[in-house]
Amino acid sequence: MSGIKANQLKRDMFVLFKDQPHAVVKCEFYFPGKGSAFARTRLKNVKTGAVQEYTYKSNDVVEVVDVETVELQYLYADGETYFFMNPHSFEQFEVKESIFDEKERFLLPEMKMFFQFYEEEVIGVRFPLKVRLKVTEANQATAGNTVNAPKKVVTLETGVTIQAPLFVKVGDTLIVDTETGSYVSRAT
Repeated sequence: MSGIKANQLKRDMFVLFKDQPHAVVKCEFYFPGKGSAFARTRLKNVKTGAVQEYTYKSNDVVEVVDVETVELQYLYADGETYFFMNPHSFEQFEVKESIFDEKERFLLPEMKMFFQFYEEEVIGVRFPLKVRLKVTEANQATAGNTVNAPKKVVTLETGVTIQAPLFVKVGDTLIVDTETGSYVSRAT
């Protein structure tokens, strides 16, 4: 483990807080006119899922948790447990649904992503920012429905429904933002 100053904290880092590994979910820096700068953070305990806010002074030393990052390939889901495989060693891993922060609805078979491990346990995931998904259901656009960039509901191959422009039809491949769950563009 290594120590850094609190003014070097960033979102998605892993730190040791009260002897437990925590993910930095949010980090905002403040520079008041009087006094020293400080960082307000929101920390999520990777073992319990409990979220807590803490304010660090900019000179505080924060212990950074050494995590190992491994690329894994999605295999299948069984209830709230997701199974992944290391494509190099063929070792399989079980991942809890809570790790995904509701992004699991964008998982496709054989999708690869990077997972962070701490003491041989999955504590985080770097989910792709954008995914390509095929449209499986889309209503026909109705005439006259063209004011203010109209949208319609479409269903994607993973079962997710999103708002998309009227020109989108069944069979189109869309690029979807996994952070917001919104339509970005049509894939070419």
